Amino acid sequence: MNLEQARFNMVEQQIRPWDVLDKAVLQVLSELPRELFVPQAYQALAYTDTSIPLGHGQEMLPPRVDARLMHDLHLQGSEKVLEIGTGSGYLTALLAKRAQTVLSLEINPELAQTANHNLQRAGVTNAQVRVANGSNGAAVDGPFDAIVLSGSVAEVPASLLQQLTIGGRLIAIVGDEPIMSATLYTRTGEANWSSKPLWDTHAPRLQGFTEPTRFQF
Repeated sequence: MNLEQARFNMVEQQIRPWDVLDKAVLQVLSELPRELFVPQAYQALAYTDTSIPLGHGQEMLPPRVDARLMHDLHLQGSEKVLEIGTGSGYLTALLAKRAQTVLSLEINPELAQTANHNLQRAGVTNAQVRVANGSNGAAVDGPFDAIVLSGSVAEVPASLLQQLTIGGRLIAIVGDEPIMSATLYTRTGEANWSSKPLWDTHAPRLQGFTEPTRFQF
């Protein structure tokens, strides 16, 4: 397999059509070797438009979803970023290429260890992976200019929104199957936030987040 050609095809055929047009973002996607973050058994799928199992009930999102999440944060290079759900570390690496620092929280110790290894192989030095329940965030390390949730949640905890700087942005895939929405939250004041649904998708649930109580009839 010609991996450079496969990476080029991924950007041109999967990511550009999903309205990821920022040149700096496209450059990162064109340069970062995704195969370094894909389990050995699935190497042939590294640049395909599909989810890839990671074990432990987790999976890599299709590359177009990771790309759009990063794109819609509009990182400029000076931000302190919190990621919740490290997975393989691929989105962590993308974020690190467009931010000053990234702190990524992963609830599963084995995934965290693998992600650390992947990031080291990719030469990413400004991202830290920590084993923690991401639903609590990392208030002692905040506030953060941007927060990204790499899986879906029924709703975004208020405690995470409170860890944003004024003007800071959080992006998450919110809702229930079959339709969820990538939603951008912006902290507009000390006690004020706005939210904007951006695009429909679906993703596995992030572990450790509370599901709201459903009424039973």
